[in-house]
Amino acid sequence: MVILVFGKYIEKSLNPNKNLVADDSLVLKKEGKREMNFRRLISSGSWLVRKLCTAASKNATTEAVEVAAPTRNRLYSRLSALAATGGTVSEALNDFIMEGKKIRKDELSRCVKQLRKYRRYQHSLDIMDWMEKRNIQFSHVDHAIRLDLIAKTKGLGAAEDYFSALPPTANNQLTYGALLNCYCNNLMKDEALALFKKMDELKLISNTLPFNNLMCLYGRLGQPEKVPELIDELKRRNIPRCSFTYLLWMQSYANLNDIEGVESVLEELSNDSEDKCTWKTYSNLAAIYVKAGEFEKAEACLKKLEKDLMPRQREAYHFLISLYAGTSNLAEVYRVWEALNRAFSTVTNASYLIMVQALVKLKDFGGLKKCFEEWESSCSIYDMRLATSTIRGYLSGDMLEEAELVLDNAMKRSKGPFTRARECFMVYFLKKRRFDLALKHMEAAISHFNDWSPLNPETTTAFFDYFMNEGDVNAAEEFCKILKNNNCLDSDAYHLLLRTYVAAGKVAPDMRQRLEDDCIELSKELQDLLVNVCPV
Repeated sequence: MVILVFGKYIEKSLNPNKNLVADDSLVLKKEGKREMNFRRLISSGSWLVRKLCTAASKNATTEAVEVAAPTRNRLYSRLSALAATGGTVSEALNDFIMEGKKIRKDELSRCVKQLRKYRRYQHSLDIMDWMEKRNIQFSHVDHAIRLDLIAKTKGLGAAEDYFSALPPTANNQLTYGALLNCYCNNLMKDEALALFKKMDELKLISNTLPFNNLMCLYGRLGQPEKVPELIDELKRRNIPRCSFTYLLWMQSYANLNDIEGVESVLEELSNDSEDKCTWKTYSNLAAIYVKAGEFEKAEACLKKLEKDLMPRQREAYHFLISLYAGTSNLAEVYRVWEALNRAFSTVTNASYLIMVQALVKLKDFGGLKKCFEEWESSCSIYDMRLATSTIRGYLSGDMLEEAELVLDNAMKRSKGPFTRARECFMVYFLKKRRFDLALKHMEAAISHFNDWSPLNPETTTAFFDYFMNEGDVNAAEEFCKILKNNNCLDSDAYHLLLRTYVAAGKVAPDMRQRLEDDCIELSKELQDLLVNVCPV
């Protein structure tokens, strides 16, 4: 091992299919298990399902639901635990059936939905693969979801192959829309626009979803001026704008630093339909005001949200805490935190993380210590994100001893990874000109991950800032080897490398060839730097 030596949306209206599924092959492999009649399991539904469908009284229906819910929960609990326990989805489902339990297709669909929500894409896809092997009929929605999962786990090429192999009846608004979403997520503008045009020709565009995908694409490409053009096209086609469309429209004006434009969209939204004004409308508007430094307007939005639109959702409390932190209002942060604690019987890791991040932002180190220790003493699952955020906070306040204690305790209670936490220390020590201590944390990261490279761009920048100040091109080149080994030597890294050469007053005759070999597009900034580093 070489160590650096210096001298890295679519699920709705799911069609319930009441077929029950099982794996016949597994039964033959289980010794000591008597054969089960899987044909009986693949029936039109259990007595409980029939009872739910034919119950004549409210009490009977309530009782049936109470019995059904735990079964569904047990299935999802078993599948969701795979990340920690190991094993495969197929084994978990087969074992569930071998225990005499029955699995409905709609239960599996719910599990896919939940696992997708928590970004467990491979397990979600594995469930659908298991369903396909048992000839469970997929709806159009299922095909669209599966296409999206394939793109996320196997790549866009595999998703395109799946789309091409779909039967003609499945080439519809949902599957086309899923592929369009994949193109937009991958910033493939030409492919997205070509598919949008084809969908239009096939008369598959009847709502805002394809337009919203393009708006998101333009936003991520830094072309917010294209969004109002899409809004005009929606108006021309008399397609009603949804609440999310209005959010994207507002954000486009925000990205253009046009607050008046943002407020004009809000006015149009209010005139369109009050039902489309949700708590997310005002939380996003507040975020726009915070970014623009309009704290008074931001807090007015938050007060309206709490008074008129506050849902009983943790997410809403999280937004409030983060946005009040953005306005530097510590008192309101604590008020909402206390309200969250009263509203829910348990406080999740996610809620503690939001609070820790808010306290770090406001540099309330006493409150940070109390909040983190409260979480650490009661958590059932040790979340390294909380430890890392606390470490970052302590280091921002020059509280090195406290930060190191958090890392030491985390290493005793968690299996990691600790890379992000160590990167916090790398950045801290590099800024303190203690390269030797930064190097120790980098060596520890490499010992844990042989292919380590910086996860946070701030880490890369901190290293190069140090190299520039020291005029050390040799160390910078060694660092670039780590980046290149992990396909992280991009135009930004080359820009920093060239600046290091300029700072050191040195040249690199082969630099133009290296940029060409690594397929780096020469921006004006790179060209200007090359004049000094690699003169023609």
